[in-house]
Amino acid sequence: MYRKKYTGKGIGVAVLDTGIFPHIDFGRRILAFCDFTEGKSGPYDDNGHGTHVSGILGGDGTASQGRYKGAAPGCGIVALKVLDRFGNGSREDVLQAFQWIEDFGKIYNIRIVNISVGTTSRSMNEQTDLLAGVEQLWDKGFTVVAAAGNQGPGDGTVTAPGSSRKIITVGSSDMLQGNKAVSGRGPTFECVCKPDLVAPGNRVTSCAPGIPYTYRIKSGTSMSTPLVSGGIACLLEKEPQLSNVEIKMLLRESTDDMGLPRNQQGWGKFNCEKLIKN
Repeated sequence: MYRKKYTGKGIGVAVLDTGIFPHIDFGRRILAFCDFTEGKSGPYDDNGHGTHVSGILGGDGTASQGRYKGAAPGCGIVALKVLDRFGNGSREDVLQAFQWIEDFGKIYNIRIVNISVGTTSRSMNEQTDLLAGVEQLWDKGFTVVAAAGNQGPGDGTVTAPGSSRKIITVGSSDMLQGNKAVSGRGPTFECVCKPDLVAPGNRVTSCAPGIPYTYRIKSGTSMSTPLVSGGIACLLEKEPQLSNVEIKMLLRESTDDMGLPRNQQGWGKFNCEKLIKN
């Protein structure tokens, strides 16, 4: 496991994904890396998804002269690799990552957990374990933000753990209609309206593994989720005393209504400027 001495600056965000490549846009802000798939020690990403997500969240745009800057370029990133090079993972690895966050969260000032992954399994046992895991993190005070998944446009297509009633679930505002309508939508199997809100996720440019430092375009609710997580990190920099429940309510109050059904758009489209000014 890679660990860096925490300097006490910035909000820590745990990113559960395919890992992270030490792109120049992250500077020295990769606070820790733990590989639950292969047990390797140094930061790496053999898929690229996690690096892309982390760039949307916290890249500072150095390699692009500021053109591709993330939502919270001052945050600390804790990368937990729970998916392999093919983007596949196990429930056990994800649950171990949840426990890691509980054990080390205070050390790295982890306030937010970004989960841009979800299971397509219809196994009730697997979904129940993942939902219990994220809800335990939520109950311990972490602000958990998860993707709605790309199984839409049918009803009941929000993937776990995004289907949890407690956590903040994000869909893609530009992937709700037409031939790109893949953003997962509710209701969940517990008849809960989801997602909670939506944010842009179509053709997003962000960090990619490799030197010279490069960028790639990806689409999906995975790209929408770190945009919201980054906005929350900026809010917590301003008001660190806020609880996860208070943050969820502030998000609700700051969204823009798109005029779509609740199970498509949630409360509406994420508006970071309104959130920070709240």
